[in-house]
Amino acid sequence: MATVEKLENNRAKLTVTIDAETFEKGLNQAYLKTRNQYNIPGFRKGKVPRKVIENMFGEVVFYEEAFNNLWADAYDAALTENDLVAVDQPSLDLVSANKEEGVVFTAEVQLYPEVKLGQYKGIEVEEPEYTVTDADVEAQLAAEQDKNARFVDVDRAVENDDRVILDYSGSVDGVKFDGGTAEDQTLVIGSGTFIPGFEEQMVGMKAGEEKDITVTFPAEYHAEDLAGKEAVFHVAVKQIQVKEVPALDDEFAKDISAFDTLDELKADLKEKLTEAALENRRVIIENEALKAAARNAEVEIPECMIDRQASYMVQDIAYRLAMSGMKMEDYLKYTGTTVEQMKASFHDEAKDRVLLQIVISAVSKAEGLTCSEEELAAAAAEYAEQNGLVEAEFVKGLTEDDKEFLKERTVNRKAVKLIAESVTLKPAEKKEEAKPAKKTTRKKAAEKAEAAEAPAEGEEKPKKKTTRKKAAEKTEEAAE
Repeated sequence: MATVEKLENNRAKLTVTIDAETFEKGLNQAYLKTRNQYNIPGFRKGKVPRKVIENMFGEVVFYEEAFNNLWADAYDAALTENDLVAVDQPSLDLVSANKEEGVVFTAEVQLYPEVKLGQYKGIEVEEPEYTVTDADVEAQLAAEQDKNARFVDVDRAVENDDRVILDYSGSVDGVKFDGGTAEDQTLVIGSGTFIPGFEEQMVGMKAGEEKDITVTFPAEYHAEDLAGKEAVFHVAVKQIQVKEVPALDDEFAKDISAFDTLDELKADLKEKLTEAALENRRVIIENEALKAAARNAEVEIPECMIDRQASYMVQDIAYRLAMSGMKMEDYLKYTGTTVEQMKASFHDEAKDRVLLQIVISAVSKAEGLTCSEEELAAAAAEYAEQNGLVEAEFVKGLTEDDKEFLKERTVNRKAVKLIAESVTLKPAEKKEEAKPAKKTTRKKAAEKAEAAEAPAEGEEKPKKKTTRKKAAEKTEEAAE
């Protein structure tokens, strides 16, 4: 039994009662679980009667253990009874507890936000361009050439774009430092892989030649003990190689594909590029429609949901780093940041993701979308295939929570499809032609700045929804 008091900021205070009979069962379970902890003269360990323990240590000796075992089920039932969904752990307060009347406790909790949907059907979206040109095909072919290129030794001095095999040993003030020595290192001259100035000083060296190269570590170098310091590297060139790409002809087409001629390969590449461009067009339209639907909705997002989504994003980065052989702690040290700083940097993106999740869920409810048993079976088969699982074993092991997750994902996909397929496309706005650049004199020649690339974000592993033990967490999943 429970009563609900609505609080500010979409919070609620539940007053929950555990009846005397249930509490008595909980007390007895607590006694059976902890009786081995009591040593009382005249009784064997674990055989002390409950009444004797209560007389010696007080009637309330098992209250805390009993409450810890009982509150979660009572809290769950209270949420279900009042049709509430919690999105964070509750703040508990024990009001009263005795054998005659049972237990009364309060649970203050953040509720799933209420949503006022705006327009989500018939949204106007600018039609993206998706033309595939011959130049795109040529670029793809060039990439295939590069992929199938080989490196051959040359007997001449090092030039830009050469691949050099070298040994080096670095020192600062005559003392070698960690990570400053390597053998048979591969370096492409001009790639900017090494410290500024290193590669430039290798130009002109020949195989078998050795020399000292002096460079200065950047002031913002990740290793603080080396930042801004001058270092000397003793370098020995072992091999000088150039990239040799295969000729673009029918033989090349036969080597890398199932086609006999280059023209057939080009036609196939154009078809695949067109398919990819159309899929990209679909994704762009879908994303723009979803963003618009989210902007049109009115909802107050609890900070705890944003914080949890940011945590998922950090976990995803940790997973990706582990897959590439790097530990998260090493990455943090290298970048000079902390997990909390990473989470803070993800705040706005996390908020946008949560907003999309909330709006998509609200649309699915507003439209009365459901998942049939056939659709659930298809969703389970798809999930098993995506994760390399045996379908029969996966389906057999599905829990009710698993099924709810798959149903929710299926329904949300329907909502996304409904929003995207109802859009109204408008022609792309013509961009103003860029004005010709002014002629620059040699004396005042400008240098271009390099733009940093943002890391790509991947799909997150599904989370099961649960309301047990440590409060209800709404299943959150980004639109696919």
